[in-house]
Amino acid sequence: MPTLNRQIRLRARPDGIPQAEHFEMAEAPLEPLTAGQFRVRNDYLSVDPAMRGWVSAVGNYSTPVGLGEVMRSFAAGEVVESRHPDYPVGERVMGLFGWQRYAVSDGRSVIRKVREHDLPLSASLGILGLNGITAYLGLTEIGQPKAGETVVVSTAAGSVGAAVGQIAKLLGCRTVGITGGPEKVDLCRAEFGYDAALDYKAESDLSAAVAAACPDGVHVYFDNTAGAVSDAVHPHLAIGARVVVCGTASIASWDPPPVGPRVERHILVKRARMQGFLFFDHAAKFDAAVARLADWLRAGKLRHREDILDGIEQAPGAIAGLYRGENLGKRLIRLTDA
Repeated sequence: MPTLNRQIRLRARPDGIPQAEHFEMAEAPLEPLTAGQFRVRNDYLSVDPAMRGWVSAVGNYSTPVGLGEVMRSFAAGEVVESRHPDYPVGERVMGLFGWQRYAVSDGRSVIRKVREHDLPLSASLGILGLNGITAYLGLTEIGQPKAGETVVVSTAAGSVGAAVGQIAKLLGCRTVGITGGPEKVDLCRAEFGYDAALDYKAESDLSAAVAAACPDGVHVYFDNTAGAVSDAVHPHLAIGARVVVCGTASIASWDPPPVGPRVERHILVKRARMQGFLFFDHAAKFDAAVARLADWLRAGKLRHREDILDGIEQAPGAIAGLYRGENLGKRLIRLTDA
């Protein structure tokens, strides 16, 4: 067992999207465990759009990461030392372990034990983790799609959006993806099975393109972006539509709130429902969601991509890279050093 732990800590509070210079590499001694604790060797660190909100000083659903603290993140790894009866050495776990090689936990930071030993551990952070669970529960619990309905997804080639589109197809829906760039449009159609895919960067009138792609209206809108893309979708909501607000990635800052079209009239006239989705609110349903996703994955009915960066030194700039659209698939940091 090494004596030092490599970590990425928050060095400065960003205004907007965190950049590499807002983080610093550090080393800390591995302290002895106390009763009820166990040590996890992280093999994969997650990089997620939500991390921008976690470091923001503006009010969010979670306490901001403090300056000098290890960057909060999901991670997956193996228990390598334990003084906890429920977490023996060799147990694979996924949880909020932070951007570091080793994490100490008493179990409260564990999201779930990874039981799918026939599937890669990395999947527990993507299609069988935050992204897949968010897609499945956000769509089924809030979107409540019915066979034959049209489901529109923004950031449709992303790790959440790609899963939403495929799950909606498996549930018998027609799917329309909105993404940026011809490569991602092709990916949506060829790999993720969208019935139609729109390039918001290329469309001169995105609202007209949405109308053409959705002649019967939009029954479910899975919104990962907010902003101009969503402004183009809202006028085309069908009667009784459901809007799942999962992310606001296109808005650089909410302080002050951006000026833009108002959605209330669309919600009223279409008798639609708009509801936010946060992963942490649905912990009781994680296991059932993962079981279904894993079955689809094993059967070849669900595709996913991973964008893997090697080495913890890649972490500081990884969030900014997400917002630049550099990744094709779930972005992960793979750790292989001792």
